[in-house]
Amino acid sequence: MDEWPANIIGRKEIYPDIENILKELTGNHDTVRNIPRPSAAMPSLSELGDMMELLRSVFFPGFFGVSGLGADSTRHRLASDLDRIFRVLSEQIKLGICFDGDENGGAAGENCAKYVRTALDMANDFMKRIPAIRDLLDSDVLAAYEGDPAAKSKAETIFCYPSIWTMTNHRVAHELYRLSVPVIPRIISELAHARTGIDIHPGAAIGEEFFIDHGTGVVIGETSVIGKRCRLYQGVTLGALSFPKDADGNPIKGLPRHPILEDRITVYAGATILGRVTIGSDSIIGGNVWITADVPPNSRVVPPRSTEPTASDKLSGDATKNRAHVP
Repeated sequence: MDEWPANIIGRKEIYPDIENILKELTGNHDTVRNIPRPSAAMPSLSELGDMMELLRSVFFPGFFGVSGLGADSTRHRLASDLDRIFRVLSEQIKLGICFDGDENGGAAGENCAKYVRTALDMANDFMKRIPAIRDLLDSDVLAAYEGDPAAKSKAETIFCYPSIWTMTNHRVAHELYRLSVPVIPRIISELAHARTGIDIHPGAAIGEEFFIDHGTGVVIGETSVIGKRCRLYQGVTLGALSFPKDADGNPIKGLPRHPILEDRITVYAGATILGRVTIGSDSIIGGNVWITADVPPNSRVVPPRSTEPTASDKLSGDATKNRAHVP
């Protein structure tokens, strides 16, 4: 940066009043911002991001992490990664419990040590579920390969597809959510959301062979239930229509309020399905529809047909060459 002229440096009418800004920023911690106390423990976004990279190398060895290893070396590498995952996850769960307690009037950060055993037990329970998560992800890879004619190989979907990246995070986050681990599942979900634009709450229950084609703008709410072999396209929302409030006007948490998709359902781009409605098995939901009621099995729901063009209607482009032709 170029040197400022000497007659500018230090002039109060130009230079910001840092002391006053600091006073306003730090004067009241007891606000809606819930600024942590100085002693409060905080989970680490970077540590959790690194842990997810290790988990990706465990689920897809050779694709992520170190590649080109032989069978024995791969086994040793996986053992080392699993050990590191357990250590990081245990610590982050402990910090998550303390953060949650501090935010909700529970234990403050300096008392985190008493949650070490709880965190270790939760992390151990998660580690036991890693093989099952890997099997689900294998089924998601198969669904991506079989569901997209542009996919040249299963390996391509693992490397390149936002659906597989997001579902890796979601499968991990969902298992931690089921174990009642606070805050950590949401962080893991949001790491994928920030990268891919796919927003899946860790509470959403999603069956095997799930695929989101393209992915951008998909939203799947907390209490959504999705069966086996379902496929969504970009811009789909599985959301809540409304939710009840208590006597004080606060939302009542935890009630089922999102859709249920049974098995073998395809939902095309831009569709919005709201509320605790059930979409029956083997149904197709067309693009840009708005659904707030149950749909029976084997249904096909499409938007109303627009007015068909006439031969004189012009399309975009060269108006003298491009015209709609109705057979």
